[in-house]
Amino acid sequence: MNRRALSLDGKLIGAILLSASCLIASPLHAENLDQLVNEALTSNPDLAAARARWQQFTYQAPQVGSLQDPELSFTFSSYPNDTLASDETPMTGNELRLAQKFPFPGKLAGRADLSREQARWFEAVYRDQHYLVARKVKDAWYRLNYNQQAIKVTERNLALVDDIIRLTEVRYETGSGLQQDVLKAQVKRSQFMERLISLRQQRAVIQSELNRLTNQRSEVSYELPGDFELVTTDKSLEDFKRAATEERPMNSAYQSLISRYRYQGQLADLDDYPDVTLFASWRYRDNNLPDGGTDFISAGVSINLPIYREKRRAAKAEAREAVYMAERQAEEFRNAVVEAVRNAYARMEETRQQAELYRKGIIPQTSQSFQSALGSYQVGKLEFIGLLDALMTTYQAEMDYYRISSEYMRSLAWLEAESTLPLIGPPLQIEDRKNSEIIN
Repeated sequence: MNRRALSLDGKLIGAILLSASCLIASPLHAENLDQLVNEALTSNPDLAAARARWQQFTYQAPQVGSLQDPELSFTFSSYPNDTLASDETPMTGNELRLAQKFPFPGKLAGRADLSREQARWFEAVYRDQHYLVARKVKDAWYRLNYNQQAIKVTERNLALVDDIIRLTEVRYETGSGLQQDVLKAQVKRSQFMERLISLRQQRAVIQSELNRLTNQRSEVSYELPGDFELVTTDKSLEDFKRAATEERPMNSAYQSLISRYRYQGQLADLDDYPDVTLFASWRYRDNNLPDGGTDFISAGVSINLPIYREKRRAAKAEAREAVYMAERQAEEFRNAVVEAVRNAYARMEETRQQAELYRKGIIPQTSQSFQSALGSYQVGKLEFIGLLDALMTTYQAEMDYYRISSEYMRSLAWLEAESTLPLIGPPLQIEDRKNSEIIN
């Protein structure tokens, strides 16, 4: 073997050892993730719309819980149609009338309570959406981290393939290698190039997703710090399930929905009772009338007659079915949350164990296997295809490690969103219209 070949062999060995050591001892965490999450919680358009929708419904209770405006009317009464004179008949006069409608006791309060429960629903949806937005940002962040690491690994292995191509060319020129080996190495290089093109396109898609979540310009790009430390948690599955069924804002949202439909049922019951309208009027007459034009005053009361029972029975039945529907929806939500927590927890445990296996076992083993294959190739005991297979096995092991590590962190982000327990970064800060509240 000539000096150039020995130099390239040493370069290959050094690159593989460096790659393995980086995987084993790289504790750097993505330091900008918390900042990006806060930016999304501040600027995300969907969150802003959810907050505006909540605020919109907080202003409805004062409207529906208030009396209607009084009615003031003015009437020209009993004028002769031939002369329109005001002093010819005693019946002629002008009347000023004031009327006020009073709903049956409990109706206004019930409408206000119903509206407040609807506002509480949208408030809980707004709060819950913070966890979903944070999860989407973290999920995209760790997908982008995997993509960035995959690009680096692929570029590094592409450089290694270039070295292998030069090595096979030297061996072919000296008569110790085959032209077929050179062609195989060139084909492998093309495959790495195809993978690199695909990864770069995926990177652009993920960056666009992050820009949308944070309401940034589409051309903004993100450069992640590099490897990250796998976050661990001492929470059990039962801890996550309990938090998901008790602390998740959507649980209170469904309770508000149930209360809303119960108030609807109470209003349907109260609709059996009439509303009352009180009125008073003043009729002033012409002073030239024979009786001197004495003014008249009047007062009275009117009620509506709730005699059409069919529509009222339908309204009560509608409210009962709505309560039943909301209760079943709340039950289904709790079941779905528990299932999501269980699946995310299982995925977290699976990927944690796999990442540990790759870090302590598979990565060092594949590195040693490649070194052995390289040594055997040097002395002619291994065909070139065996060397390529060893290189691809090492490459795939490294890619799998980054993918599994990313999936582990993504499963933590899902658990965090479903249970509201802080796992990656500090607790979320949720702003209401008056002050900031930290949700623990």
